Amino acid sequence: MLSFVEENYLKAIYHLSESGKRAVNTNTLADEMKTAPASVSDMVKRLSQKKMVQYQKYKGVNISDEGKTKALHVIRKHRLWEVFLVDKLNFHWDEVHEVAEQLEHIKSPLLIKRLDEFLGFPKYDPHGDPIPDENGQLIEKRKDPISELDLGVNGIVVGVNDSSTSFLKYLDKVGISIGSKIQIKDRMEFDGSVDILIDNQKSITISLTVAQNILLSEA
Repeated sequence: MLSFVEENYLKAIYHLSESGKRAVNTNTLADEMKTAPASVSDMVKRLSQKKMVQYQKYKGVNISDEGKTKALHVIRKHRLWEVFLVDKLNFHWDEVHEVAEQLEHIKSPLLIKRLDEFLGFPKYDPHGDPIPDENGQLIEKRKDPISELDLGVNGIVVGVNDSSTSFLKYLDKVGISIGSKIQIKDRMEFDGSVDILIDNQKSITISLTVAQNILLSEA
């Protein structure tokens, strides 16, 4: 059985490796975990002994198939708890990450199975990220940042690149959430800012940074 710290490391390695597609540098992992490189080295050795990762000096850390399965299981629990907190306990989407970080380490498979059923088997969390099923399978939507889409495109907000509290509060303030309909009306050559229409009602101008962090799926 893995400790919650080991689970956090596996989750970080999975994300940093782009779902296991490449090796992760130990210094990059230390930055992500906000700890010293020596501590990362010790943890990588422990995870390697448990067959969760493979480590090669100067090449970095690769997550194993077993490690990927464990990481996806933790991610599944995290995202299901986020749905529960937003849909059933009326948390805002900017408030749920830290709470879900604690709840994701609950070990009971039956609890998570019942939670999934209770929520109606959701496919996406409140930030638009896909929820792995019991077998670790993900249903990915094609999603592109507003900054990369053509003028006139109509899309639905399906995710964000920045899930920080400040950014999510900004989106709440301007009336954008998962499921919002967006039409791209104009783009300013000078600074990359974008004029958009929200839900066929409200026109606003967003900065290039904001446009890079709102992900749309074409309607």
